[in-house]
Amino acid sequence: MRSAAASCSASAPASTRRSALRVYDTIVRLPLKIGGKSEGAQPVRDLDTVRGFLSGAGPSALFDLPWMPVYLAICFLFHTYIGLTALAGAIILVTLTIVTELRTRQPTRSATQFAMARNTLLDASRRNAEAITAMGMTGRIARRWNDLNRHYVAESGRAGDVAGGLGAASKILRLLLQSSILAVGAWLVIHGESTPGIIIAGSILGARALALVDLAIANWRGFVAARQSWQRLARLLAHLPARTEPMPLQPPAKTLVVHNAAVSPPGEHKVVCQDVNFSLAAGKALGVIGPTASGKSSLARMLVGVWTPARGSVRLDGATLDQWTPEALGRHICYLPQDVELFPGNVAQNIARFEDPPHPEAVLAAAQAAGVHELIVNLPDGYETSVGDNGNALSAGQAQRIALARALYRDPFLVVLDEPNSNLDAEGDEALTRAILAVRARGAIVVVVAHRPSAIAGVDYILVMAKGRQQQFGPKEEILNRVIQPSTPPRTLKVVPGEGGGG
Repeated sequence: MRSAAASCSASAPASTRRSALRVYDTIVRLPLKIGGKSEGAQPVRDLDTVRGFLSGAGPSALFDLPWMPVYLAICFLFHTYIGLTALAGAIILVTLTIVTELRTRQPTRSATQFAMARNTLLDASRRNAEAITAMGMTGRIARRWNDLNRHYVAESGRAGDVAGGLGAASKILRLLLQSSILAVGAWLVIHGESTPGIIIAGSILGARALALVDLAIANWRGFVAARQSWQRLARLLAHLPARTEPMPLQPPAKTLVVHNAAVSPPGEHKVVCQDVNFSLAAGKALGVIGPTASGKSSLARMLVGVWTPARGSVRLDGATLDQWTPEALGRHICYLPQDVELFPGNVAQNIARFEDPPHPEAVLAAAQAAGVHELIVNLPDGYETSVGDNGNALSAGQAQRIALARALYRDPFLVVLDEPNSNLDAEGDEALTRAILAVRARGAIVVVVAHRPSAIAGVDYILVMAKGRQQQFGPKEEILNRVIQPSTPPRTLKVVPGEGGGG
């Protein structure tokens, strides 16, 4: 018995960890499937709700309910009148349970929806506190948050009032019915149809039967919330099944081929980047240029597997990206997005992509490849310097250069950089160019999305995007001479779309 109990107690935390990891994986994957329609961190709160209910008194209250017919049957064996009295009481309390279910279902659901909206707005306010304050939006955003909070409190209060009120009513009725059973038993004794012992036994069993319903009503609000949370989790997990492990492939080392590729943002049907065709061999670098909203960043997301092609394919050494797991693919691909974000931890952990433990030599090599080693050692605690929440302990330029080092960690084969010098000074631009040339020298492929000419100093091919389509592809000097306006200031690439032949 002890070994079995120990086995159960050991397996429960493992099951909890698996559930939590599964939910976290789903939260990360969901925005890549449905875009901004995802529920944020609500699945984690749903998991906490279910776990809290299962670890409380609720399940035992519900599991004890099947004993109620047994107690009622024994009451009928004592005497028909005692059984009928207990049965009537049980019917009344069960009716209260049903009323509790019907009256709390909608307020609980509404309270959950308002809580999600309130938390989403609060997270957005925290992330954009500087912009909100600078633009004088604090009061307006606060009023909007207060409206959502007021609705949440009102709906939560409604559910609590219904559950609490009906729970108090059930306790009063239970005491009244227990007294009724005693009164019926006394009446039967007076008329010689029963014995005094039956009065006591009937009262005890009747109280036990009615207490089960009373306990179920007391825990009904938690049961409703847990059931709704479980239903949301079940729908979410069914929408995103657990990943299967494909057969491991050799690390890519030869080519990147994009064939007739098109992509749409997650959750949308509008194609924002299409008709893209090019191939790059190991050691080559491509600069992607074009006007704003021409599909450059969408192309970058497709190249790294963040967005799945709507048609066509992206292949590394002949294999499409979905033939690797994200973890395996991440070892061969690096991605520096436009909006750089570092995670809470120190500089070394961020560069090492939170490997446990991080590889010191690889961290140093990545920092040196990105030209950021000297910057890091001059920080207060060097590589142990905390980056703060969202990297706010560093300047934008420092964060971007550290993110570049993270991108180069462990020498990935495909390096995709989206506006990598948007926050860099001249020194940072030079370090970026040296990093691109070093990546090419070791036989990797680089793709740089750029607006500034300095970002593409180290590339040898150019791809021009306009209106979501590939316009041209070819050697850098040839394409730039064809598409760059002569009067364009030297710090900005201004493309004349639609000129020349496509690639």
